[in-house]
Amino acid sequence: MSDLEATKAAARAWVKREQRAGVRPVRPVIALGLLGTVLAIGQAFCIASILTGTLAAPALAGFAVFAVLRAGLGYAADRYAFAAGASARRRLRTDILTRLFWARPTLARARHSGDLAAIVVDKIEALDGLFARFIPTAVLALAAPLLVAAVVLFLDPTAGAILVLTGLLAPAAMGLSGLGAAAAAREQFVAMTRLQTRFLDRIRGIATIVLHGRGEDEATSLGRAADELRVRTMRVLRLAFLSSAALDLAAALALVLLALRYGQQWHEGTLTDPRIALMVLLLTPEFFAPLRAVSAAYQDMFHATAAAESLVDVPPVPAPPPIRDIRTVETHGVSVQFEDVRLTWDKSRGPALNGLSFRVPAGETVLLAGPSGAGKSSAIELLMGFVRPDSGRVVINGRDIADLVPQALSAITAWIGQRPVLFSGTIRENIRFARPDATAEQFAEALRAARVDGFTEQLPDGLDTVVGEGGYGLSGGQAQRIAIARAFLKNAPLLLLDEPTAHLDPATESEVFDGLRRLAAGRTVILATHAAAARTFSGRRLDIRDGRIQPARGAA
Repeated sequence: MSDLEATKAAARAWVKREQRAGVRPVRPVIALGLLGTVLAIGQAFCIASILTGTLAAPALAGFAVFAVLRAGLGYAADRYAFAAGASARRRLRTDILTRLFWARPTLARARHSGDLAAIVVDKIEALDGLFARFIPTAVLALAAPLLVAAVVLFLDPTAGAILVLTGLLAPAAMGLSGLGAAAAAREQFVAMTRLQTRFLDRIRGIATIVLHGRGEDEATSLGRAADELRVRTMRVLRLAFLSSAALDLAAALALVLLALRYGQQWHEGTLTDPRIALMVLLLTPEFFAPLRAVSAAYQDMFHATAAAESLVDVPPVPAPPPIRDIRTVETHGVSVQFEDVRLTWDKSRGPALNGLSFRVPAGETVLLAGPSGAGKSSAIELLMGFVRPDSGRVVINGRDIADLVPQALSAITAWIGQRPVLFSGTIRENIRFARPDATAEQFAEALRAARVDGFTEQLPDGLDTVVGEGGYGLSGGQAQRIAIARAFLKNAPLLLLDEPTAHLDPATESEVFDGLRRLAAGRTVILATHAAAARTFSGRRLDIRDGRIQPARGAA
């Protein structure tokens, strides 16, 4: 079985499990639907009595009461269905976000962020119809027609047989159209995901696109992708209308056969009770109404199956670690050791780390040098706990990092990357984020040590100046100084630096490294870089190539 077939089979199995689990929340919808069918039978009786002149006044009053009650039941059923759909989407979105959190950053490297956003938003929303409409209507499509057929069989067995036989045509028609609808729904999701990822990529690179004069070409490309989505969406609708048309033909056939039967009896004078004939004719649309409802919701199941193919690809949350989890670790000095660590992000690209081994004693600075793709950032991400090695161990103060709970690891670690993680807010809030309970003296000392006060004094609002997401409104050097100040304020014993000056000009790079040298004093530092200015760091240099340490070339 190919991977695609395995994914489809897993998606179908997932949808079946959710259908079984989704029956209980929609039981009120099913009960109200069946009660509405009972009221419809009562309405048919009242109309037949009115038309035949039998107890016309009471029948008219009864019809009005049944109509009001039925409208109220329909409103209540819609409310319950909406609540069931919202509850299911909330549960699934929480589950998928939890799984994405545990799969980071492996999944983020393998799949586009636009694709992941589509899973969390669009494909979860596409499951609403499964829980709110298809599951209750699927049950009612079996129970309600049986109830109507039982009444018609009691009134006229031959008419009941005609209803049952013509009603069997509906599932057959929906099954035939559904074969194409499933494929069309899957293709529509693929086209929508492609358009989303393409649009997101173009927005991110809009400056480069405009700079190279490719604006019109990219607009044309997006137009073609949008047109592809339109064509695939219309194909889904066309198949949905085909299923509905087949059901309408079955209902029309039943009405024609019953009308011919009773018309012939009327002509021959063998029609014993016109009221029964009228009731049967009036109940025929009620017999097909639940089938029509499930036909309208039939595509929801195929949308759900198509969406589920993306959900089942997200790895489940790993089993909880054993009770040996360590919640505290010595913070006066931190030693780090890699023991034959191997890690592969993507099998097609080979291992990122291939037997990496080295040791960093407490208080020492180590420079991980090497070209892009050598494995420097992968080593940093292992130390941050974002991913576990395929084999080997990462040891902190003699304890396997896998045994540390995230809070303990976070407490001893400070990280500064290529682009500082700054959120929309004031400069003061971005720095205090590392340690909200810090005193004013500690905060001021962090500002001085990182030289943040050197540029904030020139801003109109000083430390209360609002910056945008990602540090928008600040230069690269200023943003990195804020990150350094945050690390000073946290005062963690283990400092991880991942290409902290990768996007800075030489002058700014030198200033940032001055701040980093002050920050590194007395701490265990692992610096991943290929910048020439990093040579000013006093420490041991380890050259990494192809995911492993190369023979030593001397101290940095």
